[in-house]
Amino acid sequence: MSNRDNSIILKKAFDFAVKIVKFNNKLTSEKHFILGRQLLRSGTSIGANVNEVLAAYSRKDFIHKMMIALKEAQETEYWLKLINASDLLKEFDLLYYLNDVVELQKILTSIINTSKKQLIKENDVSKANLK
Repeated sequence: MSNRDNSIILKKAFDFAVKIVKFNNKLTSEKHFILGRQLLRSGTSIGANVNEVLAAYSRKDFIHKMMIALKEAQETEYWLKLINASDLLKEFDLLYYLNDVVELQKILTSIINTSKKQLIKENDVSKANLK
């Protein structure tokens, strides 16, 4: 099995993207094209960036790509809150989507923080070996 098969964040981000695609269909059927497009772009970009991490060439590159995924998750949360506050889809419960995107943000933040700590340790070891 590859890292791709074992990645919890990749699976959760992919599953969330599928939900966003389906939700976008609801938005566009109600003629909310611009908000739907914004949400679709940011909501599906989370998983695309996480998937790209698998080809990261360094820990710094890994962290950078995860940070982009986190920013996209934060933007997605914004669009969901805006749609909710605007009462565009009164019968639709956006809490379901908001909970998912907040969970993704927490996982991404944890991965980024852990990776930054590992990078610092690697740099300290490299510096110690140069002395």
